[in-house]
Amino acid sequence: MAVRLPLPALLSQALVAFTVEFDNEFERQMPHRTTMLGSAGGSRVGPWLVSMVMWSNFMQYIGEEGITVGELQQLARVPKLPLAGMERWGYVLVEPKKARSQWIIRATAKGRMAQEIWRPLFGVIEKRGVIEKRWEERFGQERIRKLRNSLSMLACQFDIELPEYLPVLGYGFCAEILSRKRRSPAVGESSLPALLSKVLLAFTLDFERESHLSLPMCANVLRVLGEAGVRARDLPRRAGVSKEAIKMALGFLAKRSLIASGQLVRLTPRGRAAQDAYRKLLGEIEERWQTRFGKAAIQNFRRPLEYLVGEPVVGEQSPASPLFAALKPHAGGWRASVPQPETLPHYPMVLHRGGYPDGS
Repeated sequence: MAVRLPLPALLSQALVAFTVEFDNEFERQMPHRTTMLGSAGGSRVGPWLVSMVMWSNFMQYIGEEGITVGELQQLARVPKLPLAGMERWGYVLVEPKKARSQWIIRATAKGRMAQEIWRPLFGVIEKRGVIEKRWEERFGQERIRKLRNSLSMLACQFDIELPEYLPVLGYGFCAEILSRKRRSPAVGESSLPALLSKVLLAFTLDFERESHLSLPMCANVLRVLGEAGVRARDLPRRAGVSKEAIKMALGFLAKRSLIASGQLVRLTPRGRAAQDAYRKLLGEIEERWQTRFGKAAIQNFRRPLEYLVGEPVVGEQSPASPLFAALKPHAGGWRASVPQPETLPHYPMVLHRGGYPDGS
């Protein structure tokens, strides 16, 4: 039975697929280490492999002279920087000062190498990045151009400045940003993943102002549960996110009496009510967006996203989805050594584990 996916699921699956392809290419080019495979590319000393968010919301802002914590927070528009992780993983050195906001962050030699590899993959203002060009060739230049333009026109109307990528999720998987009024409407130079992320984050902030649960929690975990119950080991496959992310989510939901766990994980009556509220609020916000921005403006990016995602069946993604062409890992990559996903997340699970969009 075919279903119509909500806007955040469409945006999320396109963003996750782009990020996975981007990360695979970075892994192929960058000497690195991983927990699963050890060192690669002749590097025994690191850095540990990380995902695109660490470039978008962190490394791209660190110049040759370094930058203070306070300055980076303002540029990235996120309150919590992955400072300890990026230092531990070998990308930066941090020079402590009396006030934390004045700590100076400098890229290490490995960090500068990573920047040089990330930069052309992502692209610059007047030049599309390597992965974005691939998407134009694979899915059609005109289709991707229309998607980019329609997202850009929508993002220009947001009244706050948003990060270039979704922030690392906070407690309960909530989105945390530095709220700052927009100084300029110009976002037309943004890359495709930045635009996908900004529109998704704007929808998320609208949702989380009215919901007791975060959108990632609802979209990836609450959504796939029912009163009949699901085996806990099946949840990562059904949700498209890592078992670590699922474990964190189940603990959070259990504390609030939204689920009951045994051999099966099932919704309690309270959890069922929360699931119904999540679905209702998704529809209400999309209707509000159609009123606020215009029905045509929403359809202009919904249509190409529906093409990319493909036709979902009973709430899941069809294996024939065009996005699966973006997920093929290169030989020797860490994703080649794990089972390939059967579906993509309905929301990126960007965690303090390197920032991978499926919580890996």
